[in-house]
Amino acid sequence: MLTEEQRAKMLQCPKGPVDMVLDTDAYNEIDDQFAIAYALRAVKLTVKALYAAPFSNQNSSGPADGMEKSYQEINKLLKLLGEEKPVFRGSVGYLHDEKTPVESEAAEDLCSRAMEYSPEHPLYVAAIGAITNIASALLMQPEIADRVVVVWLGGHAVHYCDNREFNMRQDIAAARVVFGSGVPLVILPCAGVVDCFSTTEHELRAWLSGKNALCDYLVENTVNTANKYARGKVWSRVIWDVTTIAWLLNDGNKFMMDKLIPTPIPEYDFYYAWDIRRPLCRYVYHIRRDALMGDLFFHLVKE
Repeated sequence: MLTEEQRAKMLQCPKGPVDMVLDTDAYNEIDDQFAIAYALRAVKLTVKALYAAPFSNQNSSGPADGMEKSYQEINKLLKLLGEEKPVFRGSVGYLHDEKTPVESEAAEDLCSRAMEYSPEHPLYVAAIGAITNIASALLMQPEIADRVVVVWLGGHAVHYCDNREFNMRQDIAAARVVFGSGVPLVILPCAGVVDCFSTTEHELRAWLSGKNALCDYLVENTVNTANKYARGKVWSRVIWDVTTIAWLLNDGNKFMMDKLIPTPIPEYDFYYAWDIRRPLCRYVYHIRRDALMGDLFFHLVKE
């Protein structure tokens, strides 16, 4: 079990090189692609593996289909980036309860990979989708909770009216497992915090169009998706998932501000419960939108 001193140190933004894995529902919408590219282009970060996460919405027929489409989208992005990385299929469904893991290649890889790390040199797990893969690994091998730091985009701000956020809502049992596991946890809330990190067609075209094949794909994918529901209207798109990667790069609070709070308890009624005796987690409460967007664009256009 971690000491308070070890937990506090692990919950600080890492100052040196970072080893990380990225768990992503990449086909869910347009923001995962930006996050994947950002992670792979940032010199400070070494992406050891990518995991495909399940999702259910209009872009999939169910969690298994969402996971498989995400697996294919990850590989598509890697080709555009000219990168070769291990990619693992994740779970084909969500946790049914808080005791039974959903076994998958992704969960098994995290179990074995995390054992190579320690509280002094943790593996960072950036999770930007339903968190079943991570919860399953923690259930399969609980001792990895002392060897990893989980950075999750999930839930809404603690002051928000409820907690019916997409990642949390479809995978509440898994969220409860992760939040209750004792793993050092960084929370990036969606509505009320990260929802300020939005962009527009004009901004994307001005900064990214024509720079390289990756940038052109990101621009057209975003614009085409937005035009399916908002053609002829004013629109902007939040590229939520980028902020999870940015926390790992947040030296000197240049991209966001955060604080330590007792780890909240996600309830099945989609509200948070509180117990001040719970271990501390790090909670992001403000995004420096322009600074982060500028750094994202810088990394996307460079060859």
